[in-house]
Amino acid sequence: MTDWLEHSVYVDVDASIDLVWNLWSDLEQMPRWMKWIDSVKILEDQPELSRWKLASGGFEFSWLSRILKVVPNQIIQWESIDGLPNRGAIRFYGHDKGGSTVKLTVAYAIPGFLGQLMDNLFLGRIVESTIQADLNRFRDYALAAKDKG
Repeated sequence: MTDWLEHSVYVDVDASIDLVWNLWSDLEQMPRWMKWIDSVKILEDQPELSRWKLASGGFEFSWLSRILKVVPNQIIQWESIDGLPNRGAIRFYGHDKGGSTVKLTVAYAIPGFLGQLMDNLFLGRIVESTIQADLNRFRDYALAAKDKG
């Protein structure tokens, strides 16, 4: 038996939607702002596929992810096709005054034995606070890129 947990977080960024989109859509750069992501490698022969590696506190997981939907400056949607079961979307919203909002929704499967070992609410709070911190780091990354450009 498997439980799916889902989290959504967002951050406002004082940068254009074009800049925010370009930075986020360069998937191999994600370890710069995502604490648990150790590496992302796009498959050369199949650019819609990428190999992800998550490492934290002695745990290490990897998975192959497929991009399901891309609408430039709006959404990137994915699902894993092997390894750690997960899916989600990153959405981008531009604002009239030039800023943008980035909203990340992530869902992941927790095998029954792990659910019994740890309270899903506890795990959920850890994951949600971590991905919120990741988005905050992304905001800072985007602002630094904006200042350079």
